Amino acid sequence: MRPLPRVLHNTAEIEIWPAWLLRARSNSDARALSQSRQVLRRKRDGRYLAAVQAGGLLPLVTHLMREPGIDTALDLLDAPRHARPGLDHVAALPLDRLHDRLDALGLDDGYGVRSGLPLVPEPDWLAFAGFDRYRRPLWLHVRAARAWQHMRDAALRDGVVLEAISGYRSHDYQLGIFERKLARGQTVPQILAVNAAPGYSEHHSGLALDIGTPDEPPAEESFEETAAFAWLQQHAGGFGFAMSYPRDNPHGIVYEPWHWCWHAG
Repeated sequence: MRPLPRVLHNTAEIEIWPAWLLRARSNSDARALSQSRQVLRRKRDGRYLAAVQAGGLLPLVTHLMREPGIDTALDLLDAPRHARPGLDHVAALPLDRLHDRLDALGLDDGYGVRSGLPLVPEPDWLAFAGFDRYRRPLWLHVRAARAWQHMRDAALRDGVVLEAISGYRSHDYQLGIFERKLARGQTVPQILAVNAAPGYSEHHSGLALDIGTPDEPPAEESFEETAAFAWLQQHAGGFGFAMSYPRDNPHGIVYEPWHWCWHAG
């Protein structure tokens, strides 16, 4: 029996997911996923586009070949490069449609200069690092995934439970965060105090994690009062993780004791 795929293949427009990690949204989805190994998923809205089955590609939308980026995704299926992800190089995707996303929020290229935040490209593949608090698949850069697993296990040996709240986010997902908050009445400046603009979030790299602990609300300053935070302060550096946004950081982002990023040693 072939092992279940544990890699997310990434392109500018389409993600290629392991089918076993996706939730069926309809009876037809359930049938397709149960017989599939991988699924092509549109990044912009999460729509399932096609399923990779033993007999070939099963389209899940009409006019599949008109989908933006479909040729790139199909080329990736035809020439898989990550059979041994622990040894493979992780490349950066081009910063496609970045200006469109910033324009949608009324931001210009000067945002990066004003905030001091660098542009962050997405990786071309990510490793499955287990599940987050909400049982969603947690995707991380392969080296950050290994470090997270080692750090979480070490904390558990010390009696401390670390939970992932979120890991990798695409540029499109980040734009969706802004759109949802705008719909709830927040302004762009208010959102920028908490979330970096699309293209500038450390989450795009797959190296950043929002970390929580049981019985503690996610992404709240009160996390600093927990045993988990105290453990991270003492030990996270030994695993390559650092807190990105301390108090009075120069990026204009609020204090985030829950946000930690892995840095190569």
